[in-house]
Amino acid sequence: MSELIPLLEEINACTICAEYLPLPPRPVLQAGEGARILIIGQAPGLKAHETATPWNDPSGERLRDWLQVSREQFYDPHLFAIVPMGFCYPGKGKSGDLPPRKECAPQWHARLLERLPDIGLTLLIGQYAQNYYLKDGHATLTERVRNWRNMPGHMLALPHPSPRNIAWFQRNPWFAEEVIPELRRRVEALLASSA
Repeated sequence: MSELIPLLEEINACTICAEYLPLPPRPVLQAGEGARILIIGQAPGLKAHETATPWNDPSGERLRDWLQVSREQFYDPHLFAIVPMGFCYPGKGKSGDLPPRKECAPQWHARLLERLPDIGLTLLIGQYAQNYYLKDGHATLTERVRNWRNMPGHMLALPHPSPRNIAWFQRNPWFAEEVIPELRRRVEALLASSA
């Protein structure tokens, strides 16, 4: 039996930060044998929590458009692993959701990534994932995304696809002109190689 399945069961039973959550713990993630693309985002929103489906909101629609994949492809755990920085809904803040809980990534990420040896592209979406995985001092999200040609390993830094970021997309037209085509090229190549 795969070592991944017992680990996912262990994560789904996690209550490490239950006392700090507004709702009972409900880890929302996805991973399967042979997954080629890893998406590391922030934390599930309320709709994702309620449906136990990651990126099940307008941000997810935009992300799937960036990737040029269908919902069926996106939610196939043998193609896409979705491992947020915080696995449970953290609650509402003054402007959007609270930051992801800090307990999840140190507790679970390394063990999960060990069991996903076929990953050929890691997407670091938003500042929390980028701060954790990119040891690049005080680089801004914009600097990281713009530096896509020099990302370490098979990584790409992306802004969060939230509708709240429309102003960022408008201020940075190079993102749609340069980064999105490269992202689509890499995704298409990886999905073709796993067909």
